Amino acid sequence: MLEKEILIELQEYVKNHLSNLVFQTFESHSYQKSEEIQNNEIENFIKIKRQPAFNQRLFRFIDKKGASDSNIYKRAGMDRRHFSKIRSNSDYRPSKNTVIALALALELNKKETDKLLSSAGYSLSDSDTFDLVIQFCLEKKIYDFYHVNQALDYFSLKPLIFL
Repeated sequence: MLEKEILIELQEYVKNHLSNLVFQTFESHSYQKSEEIQNNEIENFIKIKRQPAFNQRLFRFIDKKGASDSNIYKRAGMDRRHFSKIRSNSDYRPSKNTVIALALALELNKKETDKLLSSAGYSLSDSDTFDLVIQFCLEKKIYDFYHVNQALDYFSLKPLIFL
């Protein structure tokens, strides 16, 4: 028979290891549930917050304005192939200048332009001269590319599109 001291030590040993095992099992199970809850929250957040893709928003604006696709892409200085790429690929992300050119071609106001830019992952910054010139033109309803490019040139900035 084992000595009483050894038995007490054994009992403590088992007790410590069992409680660690229970704690680890609980911790693992708790973490897994927490992860499931977090994933559900993320999915719900995305479902609630998701906005239309760029091409969806663009074509809604075109329909709302009653314009033809060809009129808009020509006014924006785009070729048919580029515009077709936007139409057919919902994952296509045009450049910021392309989005601005389309917004001007559609004669969108500042709020509508912000929505279109946002759907492509862009925004107009109050700390960038180019963006401020574009904002000014939108607020003053200056949609003619010749005048917009003149305003950009005044600040020695690259033109929006070459006409």
